[in-house]
Amino acid sequence: MATTTSVYQAIAAVSADLAKLGIAKLRSNAQQGYRFRGIDDVLNALAPILAKHGLVILPRILSRTVTERATAKGGALFSVVVEAEFDLIAASDGSTHTIRVYGEAMDSADKATNKAMSAAYKYAAFLAFCIPLEGTPDADEVTPEVAAKAPDGAEDWLIDLEAVATTGTPALRAAWKESRLDYRQWLTDRHPEKIDALKLTAARVELPA
Repeated sequence: MATTTSVYQAIAAVSADLAKLGIAKLRSNAQQGYRFRGIDDVLNALAPILAKHGLVILPRILSRTVTERATAKGGALFSVVVEAEFDLIAASDGSTHTIRVYGEAMDSADKATNKAMSAAYKYAAFLAFCIPLEGTPDADEVTPEVAAKAPDGAEDWLIDLEAVATTGTPALRAAWKESRLDYRQWLTDRHPEKIDALKLTAARVELPA
């Protein structure tokens, strides 16, 4: 059953998914030499996750100020600052949380307001969902391979086997057959290269001088 905390449950769920995914700074500002995350990067990452968890984001512009400035070449540059609110709404019950942010942008044509609204949305998302630059894989996503511990006495057995190999292939085969199964299994599974080395040592004994 939905409760008044549904919106916060949805925000937490979206944050959890974005923590795994992250949004890297893949875009570059050539003039000032810094990297950033664009509005398209944010929308592409957010859209499927918001839909998955039934969270809706609706914007509302509270105010807009425009300042005209001159470029270095004498042209006009429009600086726009918008104050915006974003309602985060849980689709399950309509419970809502509202966040307020500012967005600022400049443009020499008619795109300053669009850019400012995009900036407000982008930073609202960063702050609300704590979106990292790099994701953290799920614990079940990767299973590290842990080397099997050698059975007690296996390493001493291997030393003895290496000594037997210097006497030839028949002696090595006999020693191998008489060895403990767990020793042989450990060497076969974890160190097949050492088995090849034993065989090579034994074979060299039988080569003509």
